Amino acid sequence: MSQAYNRILVTAALPYANGPVHIGHLAGCYLPSDIYVRFQRARKQDVKFICGTDEHGVPIAIRAMKEGVSPQEVVDKYHKIIGDSFAGMGISFDIFSRTTTDVHRQTSQAFFRKLYDDGLFEERESEQYFDEEKQTFLADRYIVGTCPICSNENAYGDQCEKCGSTLSPEQLINPRSALSNAVPVKKKTKHWYFPLNKYEDFLKEWIVEGKKDEWKSNVYGQCKSWLDSGLQPRAMTRDSNWGVPVPVEGADGKVLYVWFDAPIGYISATKELLPQSWDDYWKKEDTKLVHFIGKDNIVFHCIIFPAMLKAHGGYILPENVPANEFLNIEGDKVSTSRNWAVWIDEYLKDFPDMQDTLRYVLCANAPETKDNDFTWKDFQTRHNSELVDIFGNFINRAMVLMHKLCDGKVPAYHEAEKTDLDINIIKDIQAAKQKIEQSIEHYKFRDALFEVIDIARKGNKYLQEVAPWTLAKTPELKAENQAKIDNCLHIALQLTANLAIFANPFLPFTTKKICSMLTVVDKMLEWENAGRMDLLRKGYPLRAPELLFRKIDDAEIEAQKEKLQANAKQSVILAPEAPAEPVAPELKPVIEFDDFAKVELRVGTILQAEKVKKADKLLQLEVDLGFEKRTIVSGIALHYQPEEVIGQQVVVVVNLAPRKMRGIESAGMILMGEDAEGKLVFISPKNIVNSGVEVK
Repeated sequence: MSQAYNRILVTAALPYANGPVHIGHLAGCYLPSDIYVRFQRARKQDVKFICGTDEHGVPIAIRAMKEGVSPQEVVDKYHKIIGDSFAGMGISFDIFSRTTTDVHRQTSQAFFRKLYDDGLFEERESEQYFDEEKQTFLADRYIVGTCPICSNENAYGDQCEKCGSTLSPEQLINPRSALSNAVPVKKKTKHWYFPLNKYEDFLKEWIVEGKKDEWKSNVYGQCKSWLDSGLQPRAMTRDSNWGVPVPVEGADGKVLYVWFDAPIGYISATKELLPQSWDDYWKKEDTKLVHFIGKDNIVFHCIIFPAMLKAHGGYILPENVPANEFLNIEGDKVSTSRNWAVWIDEYLKDFPDMQDTLRYVLCANAPETKDNDFTWKDFQTRHNSELVDIFGNFINRAMVLMHKLCDGKVPAYHEAEKTDLDINIIKDIQAAKQKIEQSIEHYKFRDALFEVIDIARKGNKYLQEVAPWTLAKTPELKAENQAKIDNCLHIALQLTANLAIFANPFLPFTTKKICSMLTVVDKMLEWENAGRMDLLRKGYPLRAPELLFRKIDDAEIEAQKEKLQANAKQSVILAPEAPAEPVAPELKPVIEFDDFAKVELRVGTILQAEKVKKADKLLQLEVDLGFEKRTIVSGIALHYQPEEVIGQQVVVVVNLAPRKMRGIESAGMILMGEDAEGKLVFISPKNIVNSGVEVK
């Protein structure tokens, strides 16, 4: 049943103040949340957009120790860099706060104390590794030693990055502190555990029964995997001198676990923004709460934080948590420790006044349901072929033709002269409004952006079919056809105004340029105006056209690729990477045997391979299936060169309906595996077999 809401509270995951933000962060949650908020503001909804920097935790204390500065100096530096990067990209927070404020300290301590006074925490004593030289307890990531599996001498206490084995500090041979290189000792310590297991039934009812059809499959699947595995109590305190002090007796030298205090940062930032009415947004059932996050934060926002809110009482729960997957770069996963990243602050310097290009590319290529890949070549192609050649080209043509053929003023529309072409493009404009609206409401921002570009594409087609320049080849022809010319350009200009409304959530900087050319005020951008064909009045004078986008040349792209490689070779350590929470794989729904039996798998042999033009990810393959040869288009070009795959035996889904990809009909699908690094590997028989053999 749909819920009626009077206000919307949108939160974006608090970026960790231990380094700058990169495009993976932007694609993961900050850009989609900004698109959603801009759309809701255009609909005149009461929406508040909350964010800030997460400034506590072991990695920040460790970095400060290594650099010989205070933790406060570290977070002050990166709070400014991160905030400036977001502002530069047009991310429109109502408040960008931080978790080192007095408001946050008081709010998170009060939250903990309420649970403590209610007797919810379990006190437990355990032994943990301690660095006597640095006088600090060590997180698993800051203990190194020899891996018992592969003998790597620099394995971490949580994982060996050489063989990929998951470890515990106790398994390491000759463990030592990553801070001092000293041998750590075991020392007893006491912590307070939140009984997550006691909220398992509540979470199952709320998520499994209540959110299955509303949440994205990747979010629901990860939550269900955790719940099916059984929840355990989790420590909500840590031994550290950097963080929010635990507000109970006998807790000297202990702070709140960063994943306890960080989500409370959403509440404290709202208090900071709205000191008199913050609880309207957190405690009233007619508030729609939406958390935008990356997939590594799903468990904290969908299981741990909701359980905390439930235990405290009085707070609403999120209506949705539309998490995105990870965005890789040039076929490799982002790594801050290897400096394999495209940093937002550097992008803004390298591509001034091109914020919307990055916003566009990251949305068009968003990892909404699975990991995706950013390449500089795709960045260039999408900008030049879609923003310049489709979107910008249509608006420029409409404006230039209006000045040339209609004296720089909006022409009248002559109802008696309307044609089927006119009727159809008007229907397309009105349909685009509905499609964009539906897609954004369902957090399908990539689909919504496609509709924006598609209606611009249809506008270009409409201009080409009417060809008003042909109707005005001579003064006599122009006089004879002026009504048709007027109608064409009237519609083209109304479409231009509609494109400003449609594109505003995605391309706010470009929208301002369009509004300037059309000499209209921001009020026109309200969503209720979308689809209207009377946005610009007859006789209204418009400014001279200006190009919305410039072309990006090959030299700029090569420079960025070289910069990426050079930075990685320098191996600049920006920050120790915090250990990732183990994430169970998302399993698809169970199917019946009869469903599986419909799939026909056979072994094929790749005979020929070539890259598909203007498609960085696609290879066109000729595959021998024994009984016939087929053309199959496969998205493996980022992982294999054409010459590498010739002769490779593969498993093929042979009874998959053909589909066209870049104009090529693909008759089947190659099955591939994906390793932990995102590398695709072939699924093939151990021994060479005849092509066409059925896989059973």
